[in-house]
Amino acid sequence: MPAPANGRVARKIFLIATEESGDRLGAHLMKVLRQRLGDAVTFEGVGGLAMAREGLKSLFPIEELSIIGFSAVIKQLPKVLRLIGQTVAAVVRARPDMLVIIDSPDFTHRVARRVRSRDPSIPIVDYVSPSVWAWRPGRARAMRAYIDHVLALLPFEPKEYQRLRGPPCSYVGHPLTEQLALLRPNAEEQQRRNGTPPVLLVLPGSRRGEIRYHMAVFGEALDHLHAQGKEFELILPTMPHLLEGVREGVQSWKVAPRIVVGEQEKRAAFRIAAAALAKSGTVTLELALAQVPMVTAYRTGGLEAFIVRRALTVTSVILANLVIGENVVPEFLQENCTAEKLADALGEVLSDSPMRRRQVEAFARIDGIMSTGNQPASVRAADVVLGMLRKSRRTA
Repeated sequence: MPAPANGRVARKIFLIATEESGDRLGAHLMKVLRQRLGDAVTFEGVGGLAMAREGLKSLFPIEELSIIGFSAVIKQLPKVLRLIGQTVAAVVRARPDMLVIIDSPDFTHRVARRVRSRDPSIPIVDYVSPSVWAWRPGRARAMRAYIDHVLALLPFEPKEYQRLRGPPCSYVGHPLTEQLALLRPNAEEQQRRNGTPPVLLVLPGSRRGEIRYHMAVFGEALDHLHAQGKEFELILPTMPHLLEGVREGVQSWKVAPRIVVGEQEKRAAFRIAAAALAKSGTVTLELALAQVPMVTAYRTGGLEAFIVRRALTVTSVILANLVIGENVVPEFLQENCTAEKLADALGEVLSDSPMRRRQVEAFARIDGIMSTGNQPASVRAADVVLGMLRKSRRTA
């Protein structure tokens, strides 16, 4: 690689992100690194549309890995293994100054292990920790063999890596904390949030498989809630690629929701919502930051449920609960995810109940818990990457 015009040593960074959320993280990291290094940095790797806008030409479309559930992975295992091999070969051939893997540990960690085996001189950073604090804690210690540093999105994760004897870990902040103005209401929106009938959000998931598992039971719960005499305005935010499945799922609902499509419409719905029924996941943290009380649920296939249930080491799978340090958000998992139980909990969270008040009080503390000062997550992540580049054994 020719030296850049400013005389600085050129750096090549290989990034791998196979989901939309990771793609956004990768794009922000690329943008900050280019701001810091200018033409002294180049990027290769795997990513989506956001990283493409920052100049990355992806090795393959990330849609090829839009797989959910253990059974789905098994069915597509030959393709997954082929893409892992293709990615490892590309990394080793590129000989980058750093490999940054972003989330999607089932794919990215397999790549990282093979890269470390074939070329131990490539530093490897893991952006977004796998849930070692929730299940399979032994992964943390195993990661020391092939991960040099973990960039954590959740404030409790560095202590967990110390406790579990994992690789060095730095809390860089969650990108959601940079979007508070988009999540919280202005005066007019607050009036609607406090108004009647209350706006109830329904969030069945961000993947097709999740929607299949949740739509029927969510619809039944809302029917029960309506039959109990509760009034509410129902809004279901979704994304364009999920719209067909959502429309098909609500056909059996007796209470019809207003479906809104796209990130902007979703944020607008969050700002006026009084409560939410949500599939567990990152959206629970998003709702907590938006200060929307919620009821959460999760259903999945029998094989995945069997494995996860026996491996869990935490008392809650709800991110909002884990960050706050209290189980303030009710969760209904697998056989406990019934229409009757969801409806009863929603009735509480839609009224001035102790459950609702406890959530509101807890969510008011979350800004302080997740604070990173005035630095965005992408800037803190870039600081760690740049510090490692300066110390790298490949570029010393």
